[in-house]
Amino acid sequence: MATAQKKTAGIFITLEGGEGSGKTTQAPRLCRLLAAQGYEVLHTREPGGTPVAERLRSVLLDSSAEVIAPETEALLILAARRQHVDHVIKPALKRGKIVVCDRFSDSTMAYQGYARGLDLKLLRSMNEWATGKLAPHLTLLFDIPAASGLRRRQGLATTQNRLDREAERFHKKVRAGFLQLARREPRRIKVLDARQPPDLVAATMETLVLDWLRTSRARDRGRR
Repeated sequence: MATAQKKTAGIFITLEGGEGSGKTTQAPRLCRLLAAQGYEVLHTREPGGTPVAERLRSVLLDSSAEVIAPETEALLILAARRQHVDHVIKPALKRGKIVVCDRFSDSTMAYQGYARGLDLKLLRSMNEWATGKLAPHLTLLFDIPAASGLRRRQGLATTQNRLDREAERFHKKVRAGFLQLARREPRRIKVLDARQPPDLVAATMETLVLDWLRTSRARDRGRR
């Protein structure tokens, strides 16, 4: 009964955070919660989401000896994002789905802008060009001190990628960049304390998202 109303417009939710913040663990939990509420949900990630974009992801994260210039890194990410937006995200939104994406434009600003030192204004403009000015409706920023996040990552059985091996100083800049973005757009970007146990983080996330959806629907009804 309420499902038809929930399908009228797509919603784009992104999960952001530094290495070891737990966002990749929380994304499936959020998708299950939304599906239980009657929403159609698409779970995806960046870089990646399409065959071409996944190949670009492999290039970006590969721990080869060749140094990747910050500009090259940004261009590869934006190329992957364009494929992802055109072939996955926009079609899902047009069908009225909630798209839950692990990383999006804010990661580019934090990693390639604040941490790598690329021009923020230019990077923002290039991202708008690559996405057709698509922006998330809601962003969850899983915040954790850089040292704590790196310890979590090092404790995992998976192979460390190129970004994991960056110096702690780099990851501190990434975190500072994310927090600066949150201060810039507090209505869109909601900061969660990712130092807490996963179940507590999930409970906070679920409350925040459901409250946001209720407020969003009430606002939409008020415009009619």
